[in-house]
Amino acid sequence: MIKSLASFAKINLFLYVTGKRPDGFHDLFSLMTKIGLADVMTFSFQDSGVGVTCNHPLVPEDETNLAHRAATLFFQSCDNQKKNFPVPGVTIDIQKNIPVGGGLGGGSSNAATVLSVLNGLCQNRFSDMELREMGRQLGADVPFFLFGGPALATGVGERLNQAPNLFPGYVVLCDPGIAVSTARVFQSQDFCLTSQRKYTIQTASNILSLGQNVDVRPYLHNDLEAATFRLYPEVEAARNEMARLMEQPVTMSGSGGSLFSLFSDKKSAAQAYERLRKNRAGNSRQVFLTALQNT
Repeated sequence: MIKSLASFAKINLFLYVTGKRPDGFHDLFSLMTKIGLADVMTFSFQDSGVGVTCNHPLVPEDETNLAHRAATLFFQSCDNQKKNFPVPGVTIDIQKNIPVGGGLGGGSSNAATVLSVLNGLCQNRFSDMELREMGRQLGADVPFFLFGGPALATGVGERLNQAPNLFPGYVVLCDPGIAVSTARVFQSQDFCLTSQRKYTIQTASNILSLGQNVDVRPYLHNDLEAATFRLYPEVEAARNEMARLMEQPVTMSGSGGSLFSLFSDKKSAAQAYERLRKNRAGNSRQVFLTALQNT
């Protein structure tokens, strides 16, 4: 049996770093949503073992790959809980469309897709809560991709609350081609919380009371931009050029370096996408036109 399906990217519409934890990780407050950009994952089921192949040279195919780790963890969880699995092995092929290391959660999405597919194959023997707990063991963003719909994330990103549906917005996305180290960005983060910043967090949290089809454009924000731009000035240069060409606000997703801008209509988004695409000749930037997702 062979099964293929999409593994979607995410963007952080706003991201606040609210403090540093005793364990060295950081508390966050973020609104995340999936977007239409996706990897394609193909599953081939077998008698035993886990294997991963990928078309991207920077994605590992061994036990360090998050999709590999997710499958291994799932099979181990079946064994630990004495839950029989109809096919105890899988080979996973990943066709990468999501930029690698761009703050779009591609690896976490792949891991969540593996957990969801394997759980479906054994008639959902693990509850949603159990599956998200497996995801938490793999990475802070994995539970979000198992959650469904836009979510407000707190803690290190693992505590999720349902957010209202977002307006049907279109996304112009740019990957500057810069490999950003999340660890370096967080180590360089300034944790000085001003009263204005606290006010902005409170304003963003009020998004829960706004009903459905919320226009999130007034709430776009990323606390990590300053640290990322300081460490990787090429990302800031790409942001400035993108904003100039589109005459639109541009926000960074996650720790970077992917950048995005939101549009209320597809025609305007397509025109902005074309301007960016025509101005990317001779550099390593990738440009995408996609849309917000509410599921």
